[in-house]
Amino acid sequence: MNSFERLKGDLRLPLIAAPMFLVSGPELVLAACRAGIIGAFPAPNARTPEIFAEWLQTIRKGLADSGHPWAVNLVMHKSYARRDSDLEMTVEARPPLVITALGSPRDAIEAVHSYGGLVLADVNSVEFARKAVDSGADGLVLVSAGAGGHTGQVSGFAFVDAVRKFFDGPLVLAGSISTGRAVRAAEVLGADLAYMGTRFIATQESLASDDYKSMLVNAGPADIVCSPAITGVPANWLKPSLTAAGYDLDNLEAGKKPNFDDPHQSLKAWKHVWSAGQGVGTIDQVQTVAELVDQLDEEYQAACQLPAEGKNS
Repeated sequence: MNSFERLKGDLRLPLIAAPMFLVSGPELVLAACRAGIIGAFPAPNARTPEIFAEWLQTIRKGLADSGHPWAVNLVMHKSYARRDSDLEMTVEARPPLVITALGSPRDAIEAVHSYGGLVLADVNSVEFARKAVDSGADGLVLVSAGAGGHTGQVSGFAFVDAVRKFFDGPLVLAGSISTGRAVRAAEVLGADLAYMGTRFIATQESLASDDYKSMLVNAGPADIVCSPAITGVPANWLKPSLTAAGYDLDNLEAGKKPNFDDPHQSLKAWKHVWSAGQGVGTIDQVQTVAELVDQLDEEYQAACQLPAEGKNS
């Protein structure tokens, strides 16, 4: 994993700005990378293959001088119509990292390895983590309880320990990580990088609406509800957005079966019902990505200086 260590060594903070549906685009990716962390976006955010190709080239050209690492998040479910073409265009753009989701990473591994890239598999259970390792993934993104969007059900404390029993490669921890202190805590737990999504929704460079960002600023952990009612898969949602969309919070049931054929079939639901992780309470303003990373770095450095026996000893 020398290549992963070199990649990590290029970072100001051991952090990935998580790829988020309808939120992450080229502007957010470039701002994150220029601030010294890894920017990432999901391929389906580009509504057409032509737009996807444009986004890839925009990011590649924007980082050509620095060579800073960035990532593309690919949907690998075999029913997804753009699966093969998205992978082909990604290989042409040569991002240092490819993050796979909703399916086995196996078919992406050889293609990404052909140009020297690394594949991280997004998993939300120990069982899926084992399968991804067996398929040859270079690393794992552990989506633990409290994560925004489609979330896991296992605490990050337990998830990292369980996976470390059978995998010593790169781990990225996701779930309620919203401060520089939490980034440091992820390292202490045994992860190599942290995954932060919700904080980056409330940045000037994200694709989220102003109303979405305003709701995040005013929300706290009590405003998050986990439900499969929107997509058929358990996800963390902002209660005020559910209420505004007409959902009865006392009677949320799984209203549909998961559909991986076309992520944009759920576009309307995601556009009007907004997701956030349990760390939302740390957001008190809309910032630029640069301002946010400066704040996170200050918190991280302070946490690194705490004595091992505890702050108050």
